[in-house]
Amino acid sequence: MVQDASSPTQEERAGRAAVDPVGKHRAAGANREADSNQSGTPWGLARYVLAATLARSADGGAVVAIVLLATTSGAPGWLAGILGACITAPHLFGPLVARRLDTARDGRTVIAWACVVHGATLAAAVLLFPMTPPLVPGLLLIASGLVGPLLTGGISSRLAAIAGPAKTSQRRAQGWDVATYGIGGTIGPSLVAAVSAWANPATAALILAGATFMAAAVVRLLPYTSPATVAAEVPRPGRTLLMMISNGPLRRTLYMTVVVALAVAALPITAVASTGELGVAPATAGILTAAYGLGGLLGSAGVMIRPLRTDADPLMTWLAAAVGIALCGAAIAGTFPTAVAAFAGAGVLNSYFFAATLAARSEYSPPAARGQVFVWIGALKITAGSAGTALAGALIAPITRFPLYLSAGLIVLAVVMSVVDRHHN
Repeated sequence: MVQDASSPTQEERAGRAAVDPVGKHRAAGANREADSNQSGTPWGLARYVLAATLARSADGGAVVAIVLLATTSGAPGWLAGILGACITAPHLFGPLVARRLDTARDGRTVIAWACVVHGATLAAAVLLFPMTPPLVPGLLLIASGLVGPLLTGGISSRLAAIAGPAKTSQRRAQGWDVATYGIGGTIGPSLVAAVSAWANPATAALILAGATFMAAAVVRLLPYTSPATVAAEVPRPGRTLLMMISNGPLRRTLYMTVVVALAVAALPITAVASTGELGVAPATAGILTAAYGLGGLLGSAGVMIRPLRTDADPLMTWLAAAVGIALCGAAIAGTFPTAVAAFAGAGVLNSYFFAATLAARSEYSPPAARGQVFVWIGALKITAGSAGTALAGALIAPITRFPLYLSAGLIVLAVVMSVVDRHHN
């Protein structure tokens, strides 16, 4: 595999000097040697976007492929649900393996191997499903899910070194990162649906596995970033979480990300349930969810064209408030066109909010634990999204729009907490 010997950014070197004063003199020689070769190159970002899109498409489509595989093979619905949970639930434990990102001499190798493991275990589970007890593919899918956060938050942790030291370049690159999440979350399930209709779900899952192998190869072509500190000084996962909770900006990033992820997860459920009140056919719920997805892509494009300039900490608060307002708009929409506009607006604002959280993770994380911070927040975000979907499904029956009102209320509470929290600090 090819190694691109691009250097760390000046901001990262300064951060390492602050976090690792003992190694300051040791790092100085390496810094002088690398100063002439900045890592913020367009080709580096292009490789990043390709690798992230491939990996996140596979991660986003895998659960759909597994559920379809189980149901079309005649397995009971409860088994399909359990197998789907086997690949999604382990994301919560991703931070337990994320420390390796910060201790490895080359973090690209860790992510590349995560892609290989994800693809290999997914392919093995699919191939063994018809001929072994469900426990075997279930265990393989758990292994696949454990490395899933390295394909999402883990890859994002590499972006700061690729974008270059300028704040504008960093923020613009974060817009690209948001876009890869949106594109991956759309392409993966869509590819599974199309290939399943043309061939079968097993073929679709094997294509996704192949995409992770391709992602592994492209990850190895990303610019190299040297470790922030020696492995012994990298905190353990529990200590990293405590550090995040005690650090004001990271604490706010954590709970704002979790609350907004839980809140916007109510949108697809509400879209399906509210078609009767809007006077349209149930099938048109797809238009509402598509409007939300298109809005997300437009929002990420907006960040690319005009990068966010405000400090990430207060920016998250006000963008979260804007997402809450958009959810209220979706809840009170009385006609189908206004509902489409509200869903699209929520998608735009959520992308801006997501970009602000990525900036916060990058700018407020200590270099020695940056990879773990990205994976911790990403894993909790995925968990919150799953919980939000389940909660919305449970509450949708009495009042169709109640989940959206509740979601908006939770965001308002989080916004007030963040303002008070920041003022107290």
